[in-house]
Amino acid sequence: MSARFREPQLGAWRALLAAHAAVITRAEQALAEAGLPPLTWYDVLWNVHESPQRRARLGELAAKLTISRGGMTKLVDRLEEAGLLRREPSPQDRRGSYAVLTPAGEWMLKRMWPPYAAVLADTIGPLKASEAETLRRLLRQIEARAAPAPEPRSEREPPGPQRKS
Repeated sequence: MSARFREPQLGAWRALLAAHAAVITRAEQALAEAGLPPLTWYDVLWNVHESPQRRARLGELAAKLTISRGGMTKLVDRLEEAGLLRREPSPQDRRGSYAVLTPAGEWMLKRMWPPYAAVLADTIGPLKASEAETLRRLLRQIEARAAPAPEPRSEREPPGPQRKS
């Protein structure tokens, strides 16, 4: 573990993690005080809401929200049990399924938003527009650098020695 890392960047990383943890903690508290489900429920419901036809593949949802596939399955089980989502099998892949937002899920999103928005107004709201734009741009740069490289999809044979038939 001899990798050296410059202090300004390491300090920025620590500040990012601390800010994220603080905002998430406040949002969780605000939702709990309002008698509402946890923020992870909101995140899943919102991502399904924003998906085409209000339906999202469970595997893609898990990857987007950085939740294990098993964790996503259990979370969707709870959301389905609460009537907020329903599962639909994938017509293309018998092993895959979609999470589909129900009217009750839409209603729950609307109930959860005000306490969540109040926390964001308190924490992110005071930023000047230029500061918010700079923060957004910098975080998107970090996200782009951290994103896995797309796998090349070639219809030709991989490079290497060619066999003659």
